[in-house]
Amino acid sequence: MAGDNNTKTEFSSRASLVLYFLKGSISFFVLSIISSILVTALDLLGPKIIQYTVDYVITDTTTHADGSVPVYLKVILDAAGGREYLRTHLYIVALVVVIVALMAGVFRYLFRLFNAIASEKLIKRMRDRLFDHIMRLPYFWHGQNHTGDIIQRCTSDVDTVKNFISEQMSSLFRIVIRIVVAMYFMTGINGRLSVLSAVFIPIIVLYSCFFHRRISTEFEKADSEEGRLSATAQENLTGVRVVRAFGRESYERERFEKQNYEYTNLWIGLMRTLSFFWASNDLISGLQILTVTAVGAYLCVGGAITVGEYIAFVSYNAMLTWPVRALGRIISDMSKAGVSIDRIMYIMNSKEERDIPGAVCPPMDRDITFDNVSYVYENGGGEVLQNVSFTIKAGSTVGILGGTGSGKSTLMYLLDRLYDIPYGSGRILIGDTDISDIRSDYLRKNIGFVLQEPFLFSRTLSENIGITQNLSSSDSVKKAARIAALDSTIENFSKGYETYVGERGVTLSGGQKQRTAIAQMIISDPKIMVFDDSLSAVDTQTDAKIRAALKDDMDTKTVILISHRLTTLMHSDNIIVMDRGRIVEEGSHDELLSKGGIYKKIYDIQMQGT
Repeated sequence: MAGDNNTKTEFSSRASLVLYFLKGSISFFVLSIISSILVTALDLLGPKIIQYTVDYVITDTTTHADGSVPVYLKVILDAAGGREYLRTHLYIVALVVVIVALMAGVFRYLFRLFNAIASEKLIKRMRDRLFDHIMRLPYFWHGQNHTGDIIQRCTSDVDTVKNFISEQMSSLFRIVIRIVVAMYFMTGINGRLSVLSAVFIPIIVLYSCFFHRRISTEFEKADSEEGRLSATAQENLTGVRVVRAFGRESYERERFEKQNYEYTNLWIGLMRTLSFFWASNDLISGLQILTVTAVGAYLCVGGAITVGEYIAFVSYNAMLTWPVRALGRIISDMSKAGVSIDRIMYIMNSKEERDIPGAVCPPMDRDITFDNVSYVYENGGGEVLQNVSFTIKAGSTVGILGGTGSGKSTLMYLLDRLYDIPYGSGRILIGDTDISDIRSDYLRKNIGFVLQEPFLFSRTLSENIGITQNLSSSDSVKKAARIAALDSTIENFSKGYETYVGERGVTLSGGQKQRTAIAQMIISDPKIMVFDDSLSAVDTQTDAKIRAALKDDMDTKTVILISHRLTTLMHSDNIIVMDRGRIVEEGSHDELLSKGGIYKKIYDIQMQGT
């Protein structure tokens, strides 16, 4: 079972996962269960008081063979002033019933209070642990799992588990105790009638178990479909600009409606099964009440039991009916909770990104060496990199040029260890240290990464720029914005650095988002700076201005520029040209032009008409 201090191991069972999540809330669940048991005890006391009042106070009936009153009851009657006194002062009995009811109400309140506290602590811990674990999962895991499905597992499935534990499981103890105690009292009144009542309990439980597997299968299908529906909605909301730009609203609406139709049909099918189960379950419970009431009346008329015993027995049987029905529903709801636990367990058992024991934090201002690096993505598609070898001198600027799918970005993902190089597929060194021996958080802190499509948070510009250093309005933020050629743009906004950029930076243009991401990276002051086609949305003048500012302010940094635009790369100290996962050319701008190869052809095409 897992611990909280990053010592996680796989959960071997549903129970181990549930117990892990219950840490911190078990004491409140125990208090709620104790309160629930007391409520049950007090509820069961009421019919007994009525029975004794009818049989021993009002009608002066005795049930013992010797005609005597039970010793404990005689003590109570004498303490209350005797039978005759109570017979003329029945309000005392009524007052006792009211007091018992009030005490039951108090403990019922405490049960609800403790249960609410426990359930909220439980769901908080579940969300915290899930989010913390997801943040530690490797990059490729997120690529293999839809965001919408992950969100659905962390919301809907978490709520399902919480509701089952806080409502059904916490009630299970109360139900079992109520059934046992009620059956004990009922057996004391009439054994044969109690057997008749008890016969229906295994029927309902077995009937519920019969539906358990079917409900589980149908709920799993519906839950998975909900995840796909959430993923579809999330993709469309995220890509709303693309949908609008290409006029695909009707197509996406139809696609969503089709998915929603399938999801709705699955839930209708599940509800049809559950409705049949609940209705038939209630029918069996109704037959139990009818049978016990009719047979009990027959026995009462025949003198086998007293009026007070009949009233008490029927009351206990009525109290028994709900717990038995609830027990059946708990078994059916267990199916849904089990599916949700399994879906959550999938996330919690996904392996976190881990450093090797003894991972080091070496100097990062050293040469970077790619040594015969090869890579194949797990989802197939052929070899992306094939025996790639080159060296980037510390403090130099290197440009990487290549067509789509040539492996440029993959090189940087491997450098940042977003992907790990498989054993025997080469290595990447910083200085003399293999990056697999470097602590991942230290490595990424010293490698600044700006993507072509940067992600901005729904915060202000100052918060987005300073997010890596927890800075907001400061000179560092403004300096980073100046280097990224963003300062003049920000000054034109009515709220300046406090301008809210919206979700994913939707209120900014492509170039503004890229420059914000560049400023975000600059303020973290990494030793190695990677620009993955992150100047594609800015004009050539701004591109040159940013590169000049970077050279003036960060001349000691190692800079890696990935771009299709030669004007961005031509002033680099070294340029690497890639094609189909291999390096086909390497050298300075002038050297590559003199070779007359791919670089020269691209140069001629891009320089035409300039």
